[in-house]
Amino acid sequence: MTEEILQSEYRYRGHLLTLRLDQVRLPTQHIVTREIVEHPGAVAIVALDARQRVLLVKQYRSAAGCELWEIPAGTLEAGEAPAHCAARELEEESGYRAAEWRALGYFYSSPGILTEKMYLFLARRLVPGSSNRQADEFLQTQFFSFGHALKMIERGDIVDAKTIVGLLRVGRLIQR
Repeated sequence: MTEEILQSEYRYRGHLLTLRLDQVRLPTQHIVTREIVEHPGAVAIVALDARQRVLLVKQYRSAAGCELWEIPAGTLEAGEAPAHCAARELEEESGYRAAEWRALGYFYSSPGILTEKMYLFLARRLVPGSSNRQADEFLQTQFFSFGHALKMIERGDIVDAKTIVGLLRVGRLIQR
């Protein structure tokens, strides 16, 4: 089952995203409007130290209206490979580099309205580097035992989708 795009109209073009209205024909032949937010894609990193503790960052998120605990993440630059972006973002946000990387696939963060494809990585063998945060990034970093981080999900202390997906995915890997 697919939808046939009959017409697309861009309503907003910003620095990070665009808003597109699509007129589509459904399999039932009805015509409806889809509001689509185009996003260049992003990466999310579950970073584990030698003691299997996970690195989380806490930052204020305007859309949520509060501070959130999250795994390090960031937006892909034009033409940038996800693995390169992951290494860049981990060091920028946390001041750590990883000697071992594993790609864990990707997921769509909100496919009903958003084109963002989020690439997930596991980073291990962390070594201190130097953070290079952007001017608008105010982050607090902290290591948590992996079990504690999972309990934070259960208690509702972690509500960020990429963090939940990343921790649950890596949790399955490290329990094998």
